[in-house]
Amino acid sequence: MDINAYITSGILELYVAGVLSEKENEEVYELMQKHPEVLQEVLEIEAAVVKLTAATSQRTNTHILDIVKQELKLNENTKTKVVSINKPKYNWITYTGWAASILLAVGLFWTLNQNKKLENDMRITKTHQSLLETQIETSKNSLTEANTLISVLRDDSIYKIPLAGQGSFTDTYAKVYWDKATERIFLDAEGLPEPPKGKVYQVWSLTLNPLTPTSLGTIDDFATDSNKIFEIQNTNTSEAFGITLEPKGGSATPTMEQLYTLGVVTS
Repeated sequence: MDINAYITSGILELYVAGVLSEKENEEVYELMQKHPEVLQEVLEIEAAVVKLTAATSQRTNTHILDIVKQELKLNENTKTKVVSINKPKYNWITYTGWAASILLAVGLFWTLNQNKKLENDMRITKTHQSLLETQIETSKNSLTEANTLISVLRDDSIYKIPLAGQGSFTDTYAKVYWDKATERIFLDAEGLPEPPKGKVYQVWSLTLNPLTPTSLGTIDDFATDSNKIFEIQNTNTSEAFGITLEPKGGSATPTMEQLYTLGVVTS
């Protein structure tokens, strides 16, 4: 298959708009997993839709008429110029009125490979777990809380999901320990820097088909928590987890440019 021809065919715009058949959606989903350029194109389309929706969210269009009148008045005595108009890359008519949920999956294909590397590197894993146990033992938490965290780290039924750094934040990292039986996760955020004033980290649960982020809340006590391990309720059917930096109070949708870490559930 010619991937470049597939990208320019317009089917990705229809996928974002949610008008494809189930079979076509599955085809796009599979290609997104195999070809990072297809995933990147979907992300760019979704980001563009969100910006377009925000730009056209005013209740009336009377302001547009005022702007036109003003421009006509200013240009009455100005020689008319012919301006070439470039055809927009995307056909916005396809998804007019549709508000896209932004996917917090920049570099998802790269992350899948990175997760395998992290999981296979036993030396790093053992060192990391030893550090976690040391942090737990020396934390200010009660003995009961410390024992609970240690049991989670040693329980083979607990899902362990490494979250790798993304974009400009490749030096950051985190790890999620997901206890499905109790519908909670333990987030080890030791690899995240302290957020700047007025900002907080927000944790997201992701499903991949359709691409949907769900907020698990913000970490408001990041700076004051000594061990950087946070217990969070998670009743979602999660396929990935991500962390973004958001304004205090959190955001309704993740800020893609501030995506710090991302990890896919692989087992």
